Order: sequence, then C-alpha cells, then structure tokens
Amino acid sequence: MNMDFYMPARLVSGELCVKTGGNIFKSYGSKCLIVTGGRSAKISGALHAVLSVLSEKDISYSIYSEIAENPTVTSCRIGGEKAREQNADFIIGIGGGSPLDAAKAVAIFAANKEFRNEDIYKRSIPAKALPVLLIGTTSGTGSEVTGVSVLTDDAVNMKKSISGEDCYANVAFLNPRFTDTMPLTVTISTGLDALSHTVEGWFSPKRSDIAKSFGTLALGQIFGQLTDIYKYDKLPNKKGRDALFYGSIYSGLSLNITGASFAHTLGYVLTEDFGISHGRACTAFMPFLIKRAGEFCKNRLDEMLNILGTDEDSFLEIVKGLTNIRLNISAEEIEKYCERWDNKNKNFINSPGGFTVSDVRLALKSLSE
Repeated sequence: MNMDFYMPARLVSGELCVKTGGNIFKSYGSKCLIVTGGRSAKISGALHAVLSVLSEKDISYSIYSEIAENPTVTSCRIGGEKAREQNADFIIGIGGGSPLDAAKAVAIFAANKEFRNEDIYKRSIPAKALPVLLIGTTSGTGSEVTGVSVLTDDAVNMKKSISGEDCYANVAFLNPRFTDTMPLTVTISTGLDALSHTVEGWFSPKRSDIAKSFGTLALGQIFGQLTDIYKYDKLPNKKGRDALFYGSIYSGLSLNITGASFAHTLGYVLTEDFGISHGRACTAFMPFLIKRAGEFCKNRLDEMLNILGTDEDSFLEIVKGLTNIRLNISAEEIEKYCERWDNKNKNFINSPGGFTVSDVRLALKSLSE
C-alpha cells in the first residue's frame, strides 16, 4: 500500500449536520466571527441554519460579509482585525471557495496581530490561528478538506496560495442541500473546478493509493453529472446535487494529497486578466493536460477513461463544451506571462512529464486553436 495521508479536519455530514451540531459549535467558545460573501450564505439557507444554532447555544457573533470572489489578502487582514475587536474565540466560514479560503486566512491574521499583508506568505512554520469551522455552499473547491487557501495578493494583483497545517479547518459541516440554490452557471463552473482537481491529481507524480481511491470515487460522480448538464442543459436533481457535492469532497481529499498541476497555475491568469471563473479557467487547459498524459502516463489516462466509460474525444467534447473558452493571446502577451514563472514552480513539477516555461507558451497558444 502506497499511503501518505494527513487531513486533520473533522467532517460531519448530512442534511441535519448543522442543526444537530450545536455542541460542536459550543465546544469552540462563546464568541465567533462569521466570514461570508455577498449572497450565497443567505440564499442557500446555510447562514440561517448557523445563526439558529448559535442562538440556541448562546454564542454571540458578528458577520463579516466583505469577501469578494478571489478574496484579497487585505480583506482577510481586515477580517482578522474585526475578529480581534470582537474577541472572537473562533471563525465560521460560510459560502463557496472564496469565503472558505478567506476564513482560513482571517483566522491566521486574527491570531497574529503583528502580521502585515505579506507575512501571510512568509510563514516558515505553521502560524497561530483561531479555530475554523466551515460550511460550504458550492460543489467545487474542496476547501473544506484541504490545507490550502488561495488569495489574491493585492500588491501585485496575482492569485497565490498559502498552505500548511494552519490552513486546515477544525470542523467541516457537509450538507449538500446548501448547494441546491446554485444557478446553472455556478453549478457548471464549480463542477469543472472539482473535475480539474480530480484529473490533475490523477496524473500527479505524487498520487498515492489512497489518493487514487478518492479520485476514483470523485471521477464518476462529478463527470456523470457534468455529462448530463452538457446533454440536457438543465440543473441536476437532488440526487445529482448530492453526487456533485460529495464528489467535490472526494476530489478535495485527493487534491490534498497530490496538489495541483500546471492547469491551476495558468488558470489564475485567465481569472485575473480575463475575468473567467476559476473552474472554467482551469479546464481551459484540460485538452493540453490530457495530451501530456497521453505522452507521459498513458496507462493512467486509459484507466481514467475506462472508469468513466468513455473515450478521449468524448471526454474532451464535454469538457470543452462546458468550459466554452477561446482566447487570442498575442505572442507578446504570452512572453510577458512567461516571465512570471520558472521551471521550478511546484505545480509545474507536479505535472505529467514535468512542465517548463516553454510548455507554458504552447499551453497558452493552444487556447486560440
């Protein structure tokens, strides 16, 4: 057995997990800061469910709802300041990947008054952090189970990730019903994000037996629903929502072991400069990833397609159809992007056959083909 597995978050699942989890909330203290975005926490019913439990358990709270898509380091630092002002004992993150990732960073800033923006990227050892409880409302990021937080460094307007033991949730409440209100566009984008996590992990040199097991669970559940969405252009039913949600958790568990590949690194550019949602930005490079998998680990590609019961052309037809991106990036723009990375980028190394800046040029050029 090839296994190296660490994921310290407690996972509590089911449609009543928040409602019946009052004692878990109470065990972390009597004051908390709730970190959310603008809408999904309310519309999904997750915020109402949490507030009911906090009231029942006499836990005081304040709400910090200034987290935008692709959260900035500054917004997280301000959240940390608010948590200290409230003497919060713990942080609750509610929403999609942006609020969940932000909640982790808020917890670090809250516990480290001396931290400036750039210090969040300089932690040589795990930093102090307030406990974090997460409630997801989308089916994509897997932030509930990963030790990663993706933030936008507003000093340079670039997305960068932080990771480590201080970036794990203490508890994640997993209720797929909180995803029922996702519109079709968000359902597709977050589903593509989860698919990209799974496929990137599948071809990672760091894939272990347990990562493969989680990846196998994720593949069919996620791709099966995306196939139906592509064919029928309509939202999934309750069973489909469950499959996408728990598939994204399995995918996150796999990603937590393997890490991401070049597709995530290059995808950040499409989000920063072209406003393309994160999931679609990552799967924009899926054809290039599959091509490299065919060259460097064809046995894994064949195994994946066999699990999905499809072939390469059919798989890519669905991914490209849902991603729906075609960009004409000039040679000059591509060269400017290439200056951003070197061949030692950790996600480049974690790609089939490795990945170089020369490969970046080809990958970016492929978006216009």
